[in-house]
Amino acid sequence: MCYNPRLPQCYESNGMLKQRTLKTSIRASGVGLHGGVKVNMTLRPAAPDTGIVFRRLDLPEPVDLPAQALMVGDTRMCSCLEKDSAFGRVKVGTIEHLMSAFAGLGIDNAWVDLDAPEVPILDGSAAPFVFLIQSAGVEEQNAAKKFIRVTQPIEVRDGDKWARFEPYDGYRLAFSIVFNHPAIDKSAQKAEIDFAEHSYVREVSRARTFGFMQEVEFLRENGLALGGGLENAIVLDEFRVLNQDGLRYGDEFVKHKILDAVGDLYLLGHPLLAAYSSYKGGHALNNLLARALLERRECWEFASFAETGSAPVGVTRWLGQTATI
Repeated sequence: MCYNPRLPQCYESNGMLKQRTLKTSIRASGVGLHGGVKVNMTLRPAAPDTGIVFRRLDLPEPVDLPAQALMVGDTRMCSCLEKDSAFGRVKVGTIEHLMSAFAGLGIDNAWVDLDAPEVPILDGSAAPFVFLIQSAGVEEQNAAKKFIRVTQPIEVRDGDKWARFEPYDGYRLAFSIVFNHPAIDKSAQKAEIDFAEHSYVREVSRARTFGFMQEVEFLRENGLALGGGLENAIVLDEFRVLNQDGLRYGDEFVKHKILDAVGDLYLLGHPLLAAYSSYKGGHALNNLLARALLERRECWEFASFAETGSAPVGVTRWLGQTATI
C-alpha cells in the first residue's frame, strides 16, 4: 500500500522497477553547517540515467559535480565533492543528508543547483529534504532502475574501526557507535534498519547530526561548524543534551550515523542490494568502502527487474514506503 498521494503508486505485480525523478523544481535556502554562509538551493528533475548532479551557479560559468564516490575529496565532518575546473578547485560539501533523502525515497535522477560551496544544513537531519522532495512530487521514468548487488563480502578497516558489505537480498544497515557520555545510553549505541521492515522516512530521516561543546572551538579554528547551533544539531556538554526539545528518537545518535551512511553509500551511483555494517565508522570509512567495492569488480554486479515479482520483497517494500514524516 502507498501512503502518500504525491508520490508514485506502488509498482504493479507485473510492472518494471523504474527510475525516479522529481515532478517539478523546488527551492530552499539556509545556512551551510561548516562555512556558515547563506545558500540558495534548487532541486530539479533530470533525465533517465543522469544520476544526482550538483551544479555550482555562483562561479563565472556553471560547474557540475556528479555525486560519485570517486569525486569525494574531503571527509572531515562531512562528505565533500571536489573537482578541478578553469576556476580552480570547486567543492560542494555536506551533501550526505540530501543524498540520504534521495536514496531513502528512491530518487535516481536530479539536478541540485547551489550558489555556495555547501548544501544548506536546515535542521541537521534529512527530514527537510524529504519534505522538499515530497512537495515537488516524484515521477517514474521509462527506464529500468539499476541496482548494485553485492555478491561477495568486502571489508575495510582503520585501526579498530571497520565497515563491510555482505550479500543480502534487500538493503539492510547496522551500525555501532561507542561514546562514553552520560546522555548517550549504552543500550542506544547500536541500531539496525532493514528497508523491508522499517520506513526510512519515519525511522531514520529525522535523526539530526550531533556534536560536543568541547569540540566546537577546535572545529571553528579549522574552518568547520561555523554555521552550527542548537537549531541544526544536537549539542551536548559534558553531562547532557542542551537542546530544549530533547531527542527525536531514543537512539537518535546512532540513527544519524545510519542516515549518513545511506547518503554516503548512494555515491556509488545506484541503490544497493547488500547488508552494510559498521563499527565506529563515519564518512571517511564509508567512502573507503565504496571505493573498495568499485575497485573489486568481482564483488558486485548490476541488477534490474523487468517485473516487480522478480525483485526481492525488501526492495518493493522499501520503494513503496512513502509515508509522510
